[in-house]
Amino acid sequence: MIQAPDIGKVIFEHTSDSHVVELPFGLGEWHLPTGWYVFGVDLSPTKHVVFMVLAAVLVFLTVWYAGRQVQRRQQEGKAPGGFGAAIEAIVLFIRDDVVIGNIGHGGEKFAPYILTLFFFILYCNLLGLFPWGATPTGNLAVTGALALMAFLTIEISGIVALGLKGYLTTIFFVPPGMTGALAALMLAIMTPIELIGKLVKPFALCLRLFANMTAGHFVILALLGLIFIFASWGVAVGYAEAPRRRGGGE
Repeated sequence: MIQAPDIGKVIFEHTSDSHVVELPFGLGEWHLPTGWYVFGVDLSPTKHVVFMVLAAVLVFLTVWYAGRQVQRRQQEGKAPGGFGAAIEAIVLFIRDDVVIGNIGHGGEKFAPYILTLFFFILYCNLLGLFPWGATPTGNLAVTGALALMAFLTIEISGIVALGLKGYLTTIFFVPPGMTGALAALMLAIMTPIELIGKLVKPFALCLRLFANMTAGHFVILALLGLIFIFASWGVAVGYAEAPRRRGGGE
């Protein structure tokens, strides 16, 4: 009788960070170097760092190859097609409907940054779908760094666009025409709310991406683990069918 694998161990090994990278196709393991300390901080590469670098390389190759295809077809007097057309459609959608649609006038200058984030996060998420892969966005340090970058970009851009005085009025806010004690009261109430709002938004972005990726892997791997526990593919069919039936009866 074949013993069922330890599903909990499999889940935690797949979702947690480590200094060991599992190679595909049963090629073994890659033990990353350790002991890289700089001013007492451990900067040794980990599994998530390796897959972040891989995601960054894939982003570059995707944009570079698509750009070459579009440029070549333009030189030939043809409309974009194939892979280049697909990436161009995504780029135009993100630029026009997401970036400019939400930021408004002048938002096009943020399109390269938003597009880089989009493809980078997309590849980080997709790499975790491989059995030997890892999901860097399931690491709180990674999502925290992304949120910090977004926070700095938003606030510094606000200072540049509004000037320091105009930027401070978005924090120390008093409605126009209000003076005296009522203005002081409004200032005392609104200032902490505005400060908390500026900090809560990137914090929420950090936690939402981390929680979504971690919880998603836990659920998928737990359901797949039931196949091995019950030693039957029918378990997978039953768990895939049950949500559909419940949804249809509501």
